[in-house]
Amino acid sequence: MLLTEKGRIHSTESFGSVDGPGVRFVIFFQGCAMRCRYCHNPDTWDAAGGQLLSADELLDTAERYRSYWGKEGGITVSGGEPLLQIGFLLELLRKAKRRGISTCVDTAGQPFTRKEPFFSAFRELCDVTDLFLVDIKHIDGEAHIRLTGKPNGNILEMLRYLSEIDKPVWIRHVLVPGVTDSEENLRATGAFLRTLGNVQKTEILPYHAFGRYKWQKLGIPYTLDDVEPPSPEQVELAAHWLTIGKEQVTT
Repeated sequence: MLLTEKGRIHSTESFGSVDGPGVRFVIFFQGCAMRCRYCHNPDTWDAAGGQLLSADELLDTAERYRSYWGKEGGITVSGGEPLLQIGFLLELLRKAKRRGISTCVDTAGQPFTRKEPFFSAFRELCDVTDLFLVDIKHIDGEAHIRLTGKPNGNILEMLRYLSEIDKPVWIRHVLVPGVTDSEENLRATGAFLRTLGNVQKTEILPYHAFGRYKWQKLGIPYTLDDVEPPSPEQVELAAHWLTIGKEQVTT
């Protein structure tokens, strides 16, 4: 897979505090094939949007904030879906590692395949990625399609591969009342995670509708208008059902 000189970038955030260890410079890639019903960044979906930037332009900007990162911080690449631009992503993270920068990829895994040329590029990407943040939208395949518009078989396969190579992973699960919060779903998710040997942390992310105004601005129907955020008690119970015997974080 050929490297690309520039990537389509939606935006950046200078002081990300929930996007991996420490303080992170977050780079949001443009483009996503999923249509998650609770997405708070639908403006990242259009793969033709954003601005074209080079790896050096992004890293030069990131390093302006390096003094704030501390020992654990660095850059996190998010989206949209960064794996859709894996050629540019690989170039960006290679250059980041040459600068001694900690790297984290926040992905839903939807583009993953063991077919070439993607798989070779992904294996190289793993060599220059310190940590993957992976969203499990829904463990049930049919429910996953209803929630995101895409199946989840290849996403679970990506997690299995990351476990095979012992690449550190943090798991995130958005808790949407009536959609992703059933005991059956959460226990099944936990059972799957227990088959992996590389999950360092799980996070329950309570659903919120802060991005609803973006849907309205884009003229996209928002289908969760009647859903309220989960209570602290619901989040605690979900964390109990999801437990995998390692560190848990609820936010």
